[in-house]
Amino acid sequence: MEGVPARARGHVAGAALAALLCLSPLTTAPDTPWWAVALLAALYAAGEQIARRRFAGTFSPVLLAGAFLLPAPAAALVPLPGALCSYVDKGPVLLRRVWRAAQSALAVWAAAHVHGALGGPEAVAGSDVPYALLPAGAAVLVHCAVLAALDGGMFALAEGLPALKVCRGLFLRSLAPLAVHGLAGLMMAVLWRSPYGPVAALLVLFPMAVSWWVFAQYHRERAAHRATIRALVQAVDIKDGYTRGHSERVGQASVMIARELGMDESRVEVIRFAGILHDVGKLGVPTRLLRKDGPLTPEERRVIELHPEYGHEITRGISFLGEARSAILHHHERIDGSGYPYGLAGRQIPEPARVVAVADAFDAMTSTRSYSRARPVEVALAELERCAGTQFDPRMVTALVRVIGREGWHPRVTADEPPHTVPAPATAPERPGVTR
Repeated sequence: MEGVPARARGHVAGAALAALLCLSPLTTAPDTPWWAVALLAALYAAGEQIARRRFAGTFSPVLLAGAFLLPAPAAALVPLPGALCSYVDKGPVLLRRVWRAAQSALAVWAAAHVHGALGGPEAVAGSDVPYALLPAGAAVLVHCAVLAALDGGMFALAEGLPALKVCRGLFLRSLAPLAVHGLAGLMMAVLWRSPYGPVAALLVLFPMAVSWWVFAQYHRERAAHRATIRALVQAVDIKDGYTRGHSERVGQASVMIARELGMDESRVEVIRFAGILHDVGKLGVPTRLLRKDGPLTPEERRVIELHPEYGHEITRGISFLGEARSAILHHHERIDGSGYPYGLAGRQIPEPARVVAVADAFDAMTSTRSYSRARPVEVALAELERCAGTQFDPRMVTALVRVIGREGWHPRVTADEPPHTVPAPATAPERPGVTR
């Protein structure tokens, strides 16, 4: 929120004012269970600090338990201490804390109102879990919708994004996690009202904490994978400046082919790794050859053609790559058996390698290099179709042609790379797959 526009600050002020209005009935409510409010607020404040510092998330089960247990004004009070003291990694700190407090209070207030209107408190008090699911589910939906609407409005005002589209995206992304948190909150509320009391309710948070820890470990591992790949790609880009950004674009095109073929997302991820790292073996090739202007001599080409084997060796110890390593080794093989390094033919070539071969040749033809001009997308696709069955797997070529025809080709451009353009047509190379 650095440099937050005045209209966005007004959005925060409006939300804060609305939250205060939601709390106002507390002044005339003598039967408010203050001890329960204080306990839930303290629990939320402690959990919020841990969740934001360690897991970059929020501690919603306690908030939703408050919505299921307390009157709406009292439930809206639960998130305030934790939100106003929450960890903020960038400024403006006060504005961010006020925003978190206001949106949390409004979302919990709305959820508690819906829960109460549908008879949720009676079902919770009677431990009628099946009957409690409907009002609890409705409350979670409202909670999610209010958060999405408030955040969507903020993005629209602060960054000029389309409000409806942003709200819909935020709602759909947060619904599944909040549904899980809502179920945990419902179990807390039921146990709280049972003869076992609040102590038993707190035990629900233990498995939630374990699941959060496992989830955080998974994301740390994924972050380490991305950092490893990013470091290798940056090293290749530094060494071979003419192909800067090529690895990312090949990864993008490989993902498009894999998804068009109906591969599951775990395999799509592996093929993305393969596309991004297919040229990592160039780290073992002399820089003077990679940056040479003009054609290579036969001896120089033989040295260049060692890069798949170098890449396979470089990535040997990276276990998470899986079959991506076979694509790194075989992405220059040809369907007719005339490729390198081993002259494999047809289905002897691993499927990820056949995907990456098409993506690699496509980007090579649509990119300007030291030895060739870029070609229009339609010319490159026509050349791939001409070489299908001899150099490329026809299934992979058909998939790329189909998906680009439907979605277009919009290569992502990184911050350290010049914009990727497709200049005027030039003569197509005789062997598009033989690239540096």
